[in-house]
Amino acid sequence: MARFRPRSVGLERVLGAGALFSTAYGNVGSSIYYALGLVAVFALGLTPAVFVIAGLIFACTAATYAEGTTMYPEAGGSSSFARHAFNELWAFVAAWGQMLNYIITVAISAFFVPHYLGVFWPELGRSPADIVAGIAVIAVLAAINVIGVKESARMNVILAVTDFLTQVALVVAGLVLVFSPEVLVRNVDFGRNPTLGDFLVAIPVGMVAYTGIETISNMAEEARDYGRTIPRGIAAVVAAVFAIYAFLPAVALSAMPVDNGRTLLALSKEEGGFADDPVLGIVENMHLGVLQRPAEIYVGLLAATILFLATNAGLIGVSRLTYSMGQYRQLPQKLRSLHPRFRTPYVAIVTFSLIACATLLPGEAEFLGTIYAFGAMLSFTIAHVAVATLRVRAPEVERPWRGPGTLRVRGHELPVYAVVGGIGTGLALVVVSALDLRTLAVGSVWLAVGLALYVAYRKGQGLGLTETRKIVLPEPVVEREVEYESILVAFDGGQFEPEAVRTACKLAARRNRAVHVLVLITVPYNLPIDAAMPAEEEAAQTVIDSARVIGGRRVTGHWEKVRPGGAGRRIVDEARAIKARAVVMPVPSRRAGGGFGNTIETVLAERPGRVILVSPRPAQRDLQRAA
Repeated sequence: MARFRPRSVGLERVLGAGALFSTAYGNVGSSIYYALGLVAVFALGLTPAVFVIAGLIFACTAATYAEGTTMYPEAGGSSSFARHAFNELWAFVAAWGQMLNYIITVAISAFFVPHYLGVFWPELGRSPADIVAGIAVIAVLAAINVIGVKESARMNVILAVTDFLTQVALVVAGLVLVFSPEVLVRNVDFGRNPTLGDFLVAIPVGMVAYTGIETISNMAEEARDYGRTIPRGIAAVVAAVFAIYAFLPAVALSAMPVDNGRTLLALSKEEGGFADDPVLGIVENMHLGVLQRPAEIYVGLLAATILFLATNAGLIGVSRLTYSMGQYRQLPQKLRSLHPRFRTPYVAIVTFSLIACATLLPGEAEFLGTIYAFGAMLSFTIAHVAVATLRVRAPEVERPWRGPGTLRVRGHELPVYAVVGGIGTGLALVVVSALDLRTLAVGSVWLAVGLALYVAYRKGQGLGLTETRKIVLPEPVVEREVEYESILVAFDGGQFEPEAVRTACKLAARRNRAVHVLVLITVPYNLPIDAAMPAEEEAAQTVIDSARVIGGRRVTGHWEKVRPGGAGRRIVDEARAIKARAVVMPVPSRRAGGGFGNTIETVLAERPGRVILVSPRPAQRDLQRAA
């Protein structure tokens, strides 16, 4: 009988281009709710032009990430590219820049949540209530992430689609009701309003509108057919975001034109403007008649919800990045320590949440925007240089995706998008540093603290600054060979039900078949999919060992890790892969709604073969109740 060997534990590739797009757009799309105001403060009437220029640089950056991520489909983004192109020191610098981006994303998203809720209570949009409320948002989400409450992937997709459709509707309505090319031309007084320096600073600040490209890269290890799905997901995000930013700023400046060097889009709430809630400003100045108030309430609620989720995504990004950096021995192990009960990286979550709160205290959104630009331009520039360098140093490595355009330099073909993008982001980094000394000071201190921490830790570990040493997670000691046409017994979690194994063994004995036990461990979103979870792994191994006690040599087993809600799909895929003659699953207790768990519902809907649901014996149920 043929045999089948399952893939490596912990790397389940299930995400398609649609899932990658919706997740990334959920992060990128949130920035529209504050980026308009931030850029208008600097660029005034040239705000639409700034977003177009920043969008072109972002398109080059996205192409660079597509090539690099399909070459090395692993989490890390610019840090991973730098590791392969240069060494571990440069990988740390890129990762530390990413860390700054995540912290500012947390702070700036939380800061704007109360401003949009100000549609119900205006005081929330003013200082100091906005600062206090923003800190409260971070504190609540930090607690949620430490506890490890599951995130609804389906809800995220629904909100991302709703957000995109709402933004499209605003663009269409704005083009019909308020758009005016003549007003846009009158808005421009280049040299005075804005000055050349302010215009140049606005371009890197405008890149805050395109946050989230690292999201797709960090999900690369979970993407199926990554050579196609990753480029498609990135292309879809670029197209959708660029379409919004090509028109919405023009609509905003038509509705709130520049007058004597001032526009409501760039004024604070205290000054009667909408810099702190620019999308609400567009709605309020579109004159929708009877729909005015309902539209304001809808946009306020949607924006606050999206920004709340963006804050959470930033915290998840911080925790994932900290865990990844710990694996490569870039940060002390204490920072990536898991909570003894909740199995979440609570030290990293609490530490960086406090830093985010500290950056929020001044209540200066423009400063947060320039600091974000510093970290983003640093990471993006390293990514561009790394991908171009890999064309020279590693031409033999397979590149499932190559973008259009090459430059031949000394016999090497360099990607045009990496060269152009690298020049653009590099100049933007120089501009934002040179023209804003406070940003240069804070950014330099951030880099200096990070490098000092890195050097001290590596020296203490007896490691060189440039060598790569990854902590290797141990593989489970289980028999991994699975016979085709086995009886598959699936457990969603570490709770063992012996009756399911006995039933499977009886079925297998009739046709002299084998029994394979699959135990699934759910990994929360704020951890990498291959994160070490000793308690859960030990419980899963105990389930497999207990099954072998009952079935003897007939039983094999292994465990795998899945994201919340992914257990049912994984069971179906496993059953089809081994051509299982039957799938046996224990029946969980009925939910309040009267149905079974999502895992069983998915398996029953897909029907990979005969599905047998086993209830525990009465005596066993009594024991479970007593426990």
